[in-house]
Amino acid sequence: MATNETGAASGSGAAPRHAHSGDGHSAGKYVLGYVASLVLTAIAFGLAFTHTLTASPLELVLLVLAGCQILVQLFFFMHVTEGNGPAFHSVAILLGFVFTFAVVLMSMWIMTFSSQVA
Repeated sequence: MATNETGAASGSGAAPRHAHSGDGHSAGKYVLGYVASLVLTAIAFGLAFTHTLTASPLELVLLVLAGCQILVQLFFFMHVTEGNGPAFHSVAILLGFVFTFAVVLMSMWIMTFSSQVA
């Protein structure tokens, strides 16, 4: 019986086997991303529950940890840098980050000074 390009027998009704030609999706990369996510989450919970920092530095550290968590998710699980697609996807994601952080930081700034406006 002849086989096709994916390694499945032609006409056998068998599911095709996908060839892994160095696509970079190894289990080790997923485990590393998962462990990094767990560590960042544990640090954030630990800081929030132990009250080791006052409110302002805690907010800043949590924002930095959240940004790191987003980067871990994008690079380890969503494979932002992989693929042969157009580069505008990465630019769109970067622009989304800029808008998101601008809105969050401006909202925090407005809430900080709203008590002085009255």
